[in-house]
Amino acid sequence: MESTLDISNLDRTRATFMAAREDFPILQTERNGKPLVFFDSAASAQKPIQVLDAERKFLTEGYANIHRGVYHLSDSATTAYESARDAVARFLGVLESRSIVFTRGATEAINLVAQSFAKSRLKSGQAILLSELEHHANIVPWQMLADELDLRILRIPITDQGEWDLTSLDELLDLNVGMVSVNHVSNALGTINPVKDVIKAAHARGIPVLLDGAQAAPHGLSQIEDLDCDFYAFSSHKLFGPTGVGVLYGKQEHLESMPPFLGGGDMIDKVSFDGTTFAKAPAKFEAGTPNISGGIGLAAAIAYFEQFDAEEIHRYESSLREKLEAGFREIPGLRIFGESENKVSVTSFLIDGVHPHDIATFLDAENMCIRAGHHCCQPLMTRFGIVGTARASLAWYNTEEEVERFVSIIAKIQKFFG
Repeated sequence: MESTLDISNLDRTRATFMAAREDFPILQTERNGKPLVFFDSAASAQKPIQVLDAERKFLTEGYANIHRGVYHLSDSATTAYESARDAVARFLGVLESRSIVFTRGATEAINLVAQSFAKSRLKSGQAILLSELEHHANIVPWQMLADELDLRILRIPITDQGEWDLTSLDELLDLNVGMVSVNHVSNALGTINPVKDVIKAAHARGIPVLLDGAQAAPHGLSQIEDLDCDFYAFSSHKLFGPTGVGVLYGKQEHLESMPPFLGGGDMIDKVSFDGTTFAKAPAKFEAGTPNISGGIGLAAAIAYFEQFDAEEIHRYESSLREKLEAGFREIPGLRIFGESENKVSVTSFLIDGVHPHDIATFLDAENMCIRAGHHCCQPLMTRFGIVGTARASLAWYNTEEEVERFVSIIAKIQKFFG
């Protein structure tokens, strides 16, 4: 997406989001007389009252276990939970809700693909292609599999601007790559990656592709039909929903051919001591009692999110990020990491001579929340020759006034240490 900041449209969009901001109780709180400024939505987004109410209503008025009971409460709970699967399918633009597997998060979804899909297909000597922008959740599972199967890990390099360098993509894919797993949007830099180019090149060679969509889903970028990836993973809690719930989309032919990831109740067809047969996907990947209230909360989060237009979200969030970064460029000794023209509302930065943890600590005294550290992207930090950054990640519930106050405090921090 490109940022097209028409002022009149932006004013209407701003008014829409400022009205919706009232739906987030935590954003109305103060500490030591200072209003909360939450700039850490890339780590976990805040929750609207509609999500909280959906979970509360289920737990207080409709709770029962699902898929097992024949009584009314169980039947109603099952219907609500499976309706949540339908909501996820609609959100991703997927026709078949059978292609949606509920997990505990994007991390478990990636591990599921590694251990169930890739493990049975990849052979010693083959390679898995990642990128230098990956979160640890999309590195470590593949390293574990590589150690087990004697595989190689290859990576797409990045430029100094924090963008994929695809000049050697064809050569990389021809190095006996058996699986590609890359993020859709960088959690550390905000870069929106050209994933369709990678998917097209990989599919031309018969190579399956998983996309880590944890940072893309909250920005309305996760349309499966347009992407044509084999697998897509994201987490509820970054999409304004509850923690402990994630989603794996998989093409139906892949899911049906994959063995179960975990064994237990609700993923079986028939069990005897002579052997077990398994249910069809997605049930065979959902052993045990799931996070029922979390799934219902995710459905409420999706319903809440879908009342807004994705282009309006991007336009408004871009205006906030551009205002923030324009202010940063006026501060001596401040360096922004990730200068792609195609990015979401994430800004990673450092101030000369100031540890990012000190920046975050000073901001906390002002009741401002950011993330500081390596952002679970240590290989990326090594690429830039640093140990970490301070990261401000904005959502549409943030305001221009918050950005102005934030930039002012950052300038004071620079002067204090300078």
